[in-house]
Amino acid sequence: MRRAGFILTGGNSSRMGRDKALLPWGKATVVEHLARLLQPVSDTVTLVGQPQRYGHLAIPCIPDLRPGVGPVGGIETALASTDATACLVLACDIPDVPSAWLIELFRSAESGEVLFTGIRDSAGALHPLCAVYRRESLAIVQDALNGGERRLLRVVDRLKPVWIDAADVLANINTSEEWQAACSR
Repeated sequence: MRRAGFILTGGNSSRMGRDKALLPWGKATVVEHLARLLQPVSDTVTLVGQPQRYGHLAIPCIPDLRPGVGPVGGIETALASTDATACLVLACDIPDVPSAWLIELFRSAESGEVLFTGIRDSAGALHPLCAVYRRESLAIVQDALNGGERRLLRVVDRLKPVWIDAADVLANINTSEEWQAACSR
């Protein structure tokens, strides 16, 4: 089974005030860090976003097929751009994701014919942008977008999701305060 990894570079980062994907994380940027996490478990790693903004990175980048429609559009772009069976989609605002979770997501997704396998963290939060989408889910995602649906969890519900319970909390980093807290951990 072919595996592909995709990092959604996000929207305008308005709450952060600067591009979250390009924030420093260790000795790299957030997207470079996430790409390094995906490389050992994926056959390919690709950014979904604006190639003119991320072209200087040594990571392939593809533009959204439907700019401005949010993460559902990014997922559509990822699924439409590959022939891989299992597509792990990560948001650029979760640099703390443990690599073991990525391995488990692929393992679980490949053990059956489910269209979606995602993380439910120990606080009960669902993370549809730390998940594996099967390539076959593309038609359902496109149908949702064509019908005007942009709410990610509503689209995921159409995929009959399987959630893996994780032992820790996965923090999304959307503000400067959350960024400072993540950097101090």
